[in-house]
Amino acid sequence: MTPEVVLNIIDQARRQEAHSGEFLRLMKEKAATLPASITIEGYQPATCLFQFAIEYIEMAPRLIECVDACAREADTAELFAPFIEAATRYFTQPSALIARYEGLDGLLIRAYLCHRLMEEMYENNYSTRTSQLVDIEVTQANLLAHQLIGEPFANELDEAIAVTVLQIAGTPDYYELDLDPFVAQVRHAAWDWMRNYWENLLIRNHIRFSLGAGF
Repeated sequence: MTPEVVLNIIDQARRQEAHSGEFLRLMKEKAATLPASITIEGYQPATCLFQFAIEYIEMAPRLIECVDACAREADTAELFAPFIEAATRYFTQPSALIARYEGLDGLLIRAYLCHRLMEEMYENNYSTRTSQLVDIEVTQANLLAHQLIGEPFANELDEAIAVTVLQIAGTPDYYELDLDPFVAQVRHAAWDWMRNYWENLLIRNHIRFSLGAGF
């Protein structure tokens, strides 16, 4: 899978959405039921959520590509390959759990799985966990996507991620692996644009998280 392939899939879904308007209607419903911790400051909340979802989806293949490139440069491709392959399959060979979801709704689910898998990948190794590679904005974006997908289904997706991570990296040996070469590679300029993208994703779409507000 290349980013271009997935971006083409996204373009097709957007064209379908232009005719149906189904996803925008869904975002209108979601905008009215968000928890108090999430505030949309734009004058068209549904449009803000819609654009957030598009950017969140588009980021998934680019994230896969960036992790793959950094792993290869750091000579750790073999260690990261299972994560990259699993993330790719969400788009190319989705499980029965998600295959029935189509359009932008289905792509949001696939992107959520991809982003959450990568987030858990970082958390399951000491080197990456302590590197602060993943900013709070990434966690917040995933939390918002969780809300847009809706419970209890989003919880089922989280459980599926937990099983996948346990299969790939559920041993103390993986946690203790020295992945500092990967961390060093990620800190190069190639990752800077991604960090900037994440840091401004919510701001660009007029979405704010309130610290201390409960879900």
